[in-house]
Order: sequence, then C-alpha cells, then structure tokens
Amino acid sequence: MTLSELFGAGALEAARDLPIAGLAADSRRVKAGFVFAALQGAGAHGRDYLPQALANGAVAVLSAGDVEVPAGVAHVVDSNPRRALALAAARFYPRQPATIAAVTGTNGKSSTVDFLRQIWSACGKRAASLGTLGAIGPSGAIDLGHTTPDPVAVHEALQRLADEGVTHAAMEASSHGLEQHRLDGVRLSCGAFTNLTQDHLDYHQTMEAYRAAKLRLWSLLPAAAPAVINADAADAEAFERAAKAQGLAVLLCGWRAGDGLKISEIQPRPNSQTLSLSWRGQEAQVDLPLIGEFQAVNAVTAAALALSLGEDPGKVFAAMETLQPVRGRIEHVGATADGAHVFVDYAHTPDGLDVLLRAARPHAPGRVVLVFGCGGDRDKGKRAKMGAIAAKFADVVIVTDDNPRSETPAAIRAEILQGCPGAKEIGDRGEAIGFAVSHLRAGDALLIAGKGHETGQIVGDRVVAFSDQDTARAALRERAA
Repeated sequence: MTLSELFGAGALEAARDLPIAGLAADSRRVKAGFVFAALQGAGAHGRDYLPQALANGAVAVLSAGDVEVPAGVAHVVDSNPRRALALAAARFYPRQPATIAAVTGTNGKSSTVDFLRQIWSACGKRAASLGTLGAIGPSGAIDLGHTTPDPVAVHEALQRLADEGVTHAAMEASSHGLEQHRLDGVRLSCGAFTNLTQDHLDYHQTMEAYRAAKLRLWSLLPAAAPAVINADAADAEAFERAAKAQGLAVLLCGWRAGDGLKISEIQPRPNSQTLSLSWRGQEAQVDLPLIGEFQAVNAVTAAALALSLGEDPGKVFAAMETLQPVRGRIEHVGATADGAHVFVDYAHTPDGLDVLLRAARPHAPGRVVLVFGCGGDRDKGKRAKMGAIAAKFADVVIVTDDNPRSETPAAIRAEILQGCPGAKEIGDRGEAIGFAVSHLRAGDALLIAGKGHETGQIVGDRVVAFSDQDTARAALRERAA
C-alpha cells in the first residue's frame, strides 16, 4: 500500500505514493519499508528510538509533530497519532471476522471472552478469542503480549484469524487499550460491560477517568448494536445510560436483569453449580462445570452476548454445560489425599479478591486458606484494602511477593499487613505456596491469588520464571510422597 492509502490527507504530498511494507510502534519490529509510529508512552517517547527504527529500514515516521525527522524520511503528522495508527493498521490488514464482540470491565474479561468463544464453537461457528491469554482460534494460540495489544498486532491477528476461516471473534477491551485507541478500526458487532472496581489508578489517576476510558467502548459500536451489561455491577446504571444515549440496544444480565438473561438461583456443588436462568419468559436449568458465583456471572454474560446476536437459546444453554475454565481463573490444580483442593486465580484487585473469597466459601467445608501479594510500581492504595478483605473472608492468610518490580518487597508486604496484621508473612512466593500446601487439612480450599496465568515473577528489571500452578503441583507431590 502507499502512504496516502494508509493515512489519507495526513500523508505529505511529496510522499503520497511512497510504498509501505508495514507498520510498527516498536522500533525493534521495524523492517525495510515500514512506517514507524513515534508515540509518547507512559515512560518513554518513541522519538528516543527513532535512530534504531531508521537503521532497521523505516521510510516514514508517524508522530504528533513532536519529533525531528531527518531529511529524506517522510513524516506524517496527526493530532491523534494513536488513532491514526489504528486506522492505518485496519487499512493495511483489512480482513476481519464478520462478527466481533468486545468485553470491557475490571474483572471477568478473559473468562467472558473465552466462554463466548467456547459457546460459539459449540453452536457450530468457527470462533476465536483475543486478550490476556493471546489469540485462541481453531489453529491454537497466538501470543499478543497485552490484554489489548497495539493496534498493528490487533489487526494483524484479526486478519490471520479471518484467513483461517474464523467468523466469530470475542476480544477483551482494556481501559488502556480503549483510551489509547487500540480498538479503533475494529468492526465491532456488540459489546459488554462486566464491572468497574478500583484498578489501574497509577495510570488513570481517578475512578472518573478510569470509568470514562471503559465507557469509550460504546462509541466504537455501530448504532443499534447490542450492549450487554452486568445488571449487578455498581456502575451498571451509568453504563446503561451511556449505551442508550449512544443509540445501542441494551441487554441486561445477572440477578437484577429484569427481562434480560436473569439468574434466579445458584446451587453450589463440590466441583460445579446449577444455575436457574430466565430468558424472555422461558426458564432453563444449567449445570455449569465451574465453581464460584463470579464465574457463573461471566458465563451468563458470555451467553447473553451470544443470545443478543441471535444464537438459539437451547444450544447456548447446552454449550454452557460444557465450558472449560480459563487458565488462572479459579483454576483447579490439584487436591490432597484427604480432600483439600488447590486453586490458582488472577485476582489482583480489592474487588477481585473479595469476589474470589466469597465465591470459594460455599465449596469449602473446611477452611479457606489464601496466599497473595500485591505488585510493585502499581496502585499502592489497594494494598491495605486487600489485606483487610483477606483478613475478613479467609481463615488463614499468607502474605507473599507478587511482581515487586522496582519496589522493596518487604515494604509492599508491610503495607498489605496493615490491613491483616494477623497474617503470616513469607516473602518467597514458592516457599509460601509450599508452606500452605503442607499445612492443609481435609476439606480446606487453598486459593493462590494474583498471578493466575502468568509464568514469571518480575523482580527489579528481571523476569524470573515462576508458575503458581507448577509450584503448587510440586508441593502436592512432595506432600504425597
């Protein structure tokens, strides 16, 4: 494609017909004939990497006009270069699945999009999901790097999926991704909101700004598109008002869903739960093979998205009975010989931890044992809050490290312990998990929270290989030996 085909009026007249071989916002990914997007990031500016991009073969630069570009290199200036990059990526990779659903919210995005992929697949569609766990389609997984990766990666992945015959895709829409225009150019068919609780305030600064970023999803949907909203979320009313103002078709789900997809009752089982659902005057019983009320809500949200786009209710409810858990989302990783069960979950916010602990209680005839920590260089305000939640809802609390990054791990733990002064402190995460497993009793439920699917521990500027799942399984084998 040419520079003018990608950027229209933004392309300089003298370079309008310049052939472009690709786009990149990361100088390391630039190849000969590429446009390099020199964008302002959270910690650095793309202009600092311009020499590397040019050395790798960049023939044009996209910026907000705050970059000095050498003579002979085309320079596209746009007041909103992030959006310009996204729209250019959509033109460079024009093919997308015909049906795309986007899910935003603090918690539940990964599970909801994965459940929707599973439901669509069970209904006979070639389906895929994109988000924290990568892009998962009929041919397997593609690592995308972020919950909502940069727009070039988004559109490249969508085209790859479309070329594989995928017709239905569900994707996560993070607040960072929405605010930074990473989804602009994606031809969305519907959207969903799960919940809004404290998180990412190190980036957004205020809850108002965080909410505004999430609300931007509605502006990306076409008129009259379905907007599925968790009716039980604290901010449900605000998201419903905004959706209606945007001309969207609101569909509520959850306990307070009215004539939407309503949960009437949940009966917990040892390794599952039975849901009583109501949908447009019809009642349905669904045996969901997952534990935790929040997972039931995620599954119902996914089902509501499928129903909003016309899937047969009977097929959707049957598909819910075959759902598999998402890695690191209240994932069962093993049990002791006397019936204590071990779970790994991604809960890393006050609300996420609260929901996790409440969800586990009905499935634990013994004690609820919790191992968790808080990340460094992130919202400090949630640390003592999470400690207090742990103290209130868990019977045994072990505070450990979780991606301390550049902060002193002991200082992070001290802030958590302000909320749970009676907790046991074991800084080494592997040692903490081993201690917890070795002290489990019959009927206990051990929850290892915070890292979920992650396979590394960030200490300083290093990533040390670490898996909660592998560590817990090793501890269970040692106990059984």
